[in-house]
Amino acid sequence: MKKLLASMGLGAALVMGSGLLAGAGELTVYTAVEAEDLKKYAAKFNEDHPDIIIKWVRDSTGIVTAKLLAEKDNPQADVIWGLAGTSLLLMKSEGMLEAYAPAGVEKLDKKFVDTSTPPSWVGMDAWVAAVCYNTVEAKKAGLTPPTSWKDLLDPQYKGHVIMPNPNSSGTGFLDVSSWLQMFGEKGAWEYMDGLHANIARYTHSGSKPCKLAASGEIPIGISFAFRGAKSKAKGAPLEIIVPSEGVGWEMEATAIVAGTDNLADAKTLVDWSVTKKANEMYNTGYAVVAYPGVAKPVEHFPPNLLEKMIDNDFETAANNRKKILAEWQSRYDGKSEPKK
Repeated sequence: MKKLLASMGLGAALVMGSGLLAGAGELTVYTAVEAEDLKKYAAKFNEDHPDIIIKWVRDSTGIVTAKLLAEKDNPQADVIWGLAGTSLLLMKSEGMLEAYAPAGVEKLDKKFVDTSTPPSWVGMDAWVAAVCYNTVEAKKAGLTPPTSWKDLLDPQYKGHVIMPNPNSSGTGFLDVSSWLQMFGEKGAWEYMDGLHANIARYTHSGSKPCKLAASGEIPIGISFAFRGAKSKAKGAPLEIIVPSEGVGWEMEATAIVAGTDNLADAKTLVDWSVTKKANEMYNTGYAVVAYPGVAKPVEHFPPNLLEKMIDNDFETAANNRKKILAEWQSRYDGKSEPKK
């Protein structure tokens, strides 16, 4: 398999791992994991497998997904480690994944494992939608805190809300797909029409709206709860709001790309990705992980959040992804920030 890291055009192509060893294995790994966590992931893996070098290719969920689909007939990646489950369901339907049951997969919560035998993908962790509300900036603007998604349609919030673009961001897509499930197709698009009137801009990162709210650039960022908890723990004046209608959620997942010319090392990485040690690592960035009993309480994580997670229909979301994204883009893309 030809590796074309330099010409991929993604946000990051990074070589991380132990020093290059004679005869060392090498894996090209596509990911949407936060860039700040990649060194940690590689270092933890290399504690147990120092002979396998990871070449990370990292960008936001939508961009990585589009790249993988474009490479369907000439795959460049060996492994996907940390991409939205709905993206991997789509790739499974396209025959792009190598079915494999990693050692120890039976220890994972079953909702984090593909139902096929053997599975085509395995989940790692989950992130859950929430609203990051800057109490200081909101007070300056004379705002009152919303308690529901539909509260965000109030004219008082005009120009004070930022959310992720679902074509780029997995968090943005889980928001849109969850509104479609909660409000029905007609109701959801009517909701998003109203929300669009209040949106200042759409970002290409799922964590950015909360980061911007934390820094005071915007009072309200539609993002995910763990990012809000991390920012609040660092002193940001945030309230993490769980809308009363319920919240969407998505999992990060791992899979082997069909056609890899390094299947043995790819299996080694996927075996390691489901271990308790790996899940303990995921728990430093996510409050919900696939391995039962591993997740520790997270400071400032909303106590009612898990019970507000909707019964997410991942298959429907994945199968209708292209149609949903095209409709969203035709309606709202004019407020998206420029792509770098």
